Amino acid sequence: MNAVLPRQRGSKDIWLDAAYELLILEGIDAVKVMPLAKHLNLTRTGFYWFFKDISELHDAMVQRWERNNTDSLIARCNADASNICQALFNLVDCWHDPSLFDAPLDLAIRNWARVDPDLRVRLRAADDRRVKAVVKMFERHGYARDQANVRGMTVIYTQIGYFSMQIEESKEERLARVPNYVETFAGVAPSEWDVADFLARHATEQVRL
Repeated sequence: MNAVLPRQRGSKDIWLDAAYELLILEGIDAVKVMPLAKHLNLTRTGFYWFFKDISELHDAMVQRWERNNTDSLIARCNADASNICQALFNLVDCWHDPSLFDAPLDLAIRNWARVDPDLRVRLRAADDRRVKAVVKMFERHGYARDQANVRGMTVIYTQIGYFSMQIEESKEERLARVPNYVETFAGVAPSEWDVADFLARHATEQVRL
């Protein structure tokens, strides 16, 4: 009996992963205990070994989103870079590497925030942290405060609009445009070396600029 119960309960991460999957596919209204248990083929009571109630699960979901998306983005802004184009390529890594930034999850959180005032407050705080990190990145590379503010907002708001509109394009098409985006954001063209280094990180030898 003791060997069976853990399989019936699952684990905290299993429940949390399933909640994320339902959130992305169907929205927050689908994230309920019974649908999760059915999806996982686990007992309903197993959920309560890890979460006091559905609200605690919701909070865990938001905390993971803040850690995986916002904290990761800020870390990329603070990565070593010898010029602003390198710094922007470091940041753009987030939007081409799902391990650094989960765009479908970010969109799902934004949709959820429309019906949850408390989450809307946390979302605004997260966006504020992201913009400030990008602004500081520009300031470190010599941009005046007003210029850094506008450029920082442009970077973040452009990307929010990009995945909110759910643009469909191939990986090669997206990557081929990145150097032009970097030039637009920075006001200076990236060097061939910086472009090549960014593309190499994403295994894009076949992409032609």
